[in-house]
Amino acid sequence: MKGRKILITGGTGQVARPVAEALAAENEVWCIGRFGTPGVERELRERSVTTWRWDMDEVSGDPLRGLPDDFTHVLHSAVRRGDDGDFNAAAEVNAVAAGRLMRHCRRAEAFLYVSTGAVYKKQTLDHKYTESDPVDGVADWLPAYPVGKIATEGAVRAFAQVLGVPTTIARLNIAYGPGGYGGVPMLYFARMLAGEPIPVPRTGQNWCSLLYTSDLVAQVPRLWEAAATPATLVNWGGDEPVGMTDCVRYLEELSGVPAKLVPSDVTRETYQFDPTLRRRLTGPCTVGWRDGIRRTLAAHHPGHVKPEER
Repeated sequence: MKGRKILITGGTGQVARPVAEALAAENEVWCIGRFGTPGVERELRERSVTTWRWDMDEVSGDPLRGLPDDFTHVLHSAVRRGDDGDFNAAAEVNAVAAGRLMRHCRRAEAFLYVSTGAVYKKQTLDHKYTESDPVDGVADWLPAYPVGKIATEGAVRAFAQVLGVPTTIARLNIAYGPGGYGGVPMLYFARMLAGEPIPVPRTGQNWCSLLYTSDLVAQVPRLWEAAATPATLVNWGGDEPVGMTDCVRYLEELSGVPAKLVPSDVTRETYQFDPTLRRRLTGPCTVGWRDGIRRTLAAHHPGHVKPEER
């Protein structure tokens, strides 16, 4: 993409920041948010990204007043996760913020909302979820999170049709890579370094569709191209099925750091996607999960990668 005016929320996070920085090379990119991490706003500006303060929790008035409204493309990745367990706040804050953003940017050519695979009703561990699978918004590891996402998906669908904004809703799997905190695989590795137990299913293993940063960045313009009214719904993950236990074992192999896998009834659930629709919209991924894990570990923990694995 070249010469477009792009608005990105959640631009300090694992998903949106690398997109913002990559697109800023040949486009006018704005990131809006609270920028709570010290230094992050300065770092974005150094990468030619324009920043503007916005707090999603402001549910009264017009918190977007003063922000330009001539953006051609929008990526909405910011989220109130619901770590406080307040289901109503998670639903209201996320849905209202998305609606306001779509109203403000109603002239945009394409709006991309980043949802989550955690909205799906859990089936067998190795089930390949398609876009037509049922949802229920149950996630024991962070209960309010999928509820807020489902509520926001509803708001985004409504505003897409009412305002005529071409929209894509992308249900993200696990994004990981050298930027940010590295994604879920690096959370597991932190537990490994600390000698902490990693809960795993009593039988089988959780499966997922890891999406490496460079593939994620490359697919965003294609997801904008797929935007439509009614909104296009697509599962956004990698091409390969990845067992999370296999992933942890591979981290052991790369680093020599042992993992304490503990069978449990409650684990961080993950979901394997059927990539058929996403591949049709974006083309195939280019980074295999083992190569991606190796690169990610080398970026975040270079001292823990065995010489023969570098």
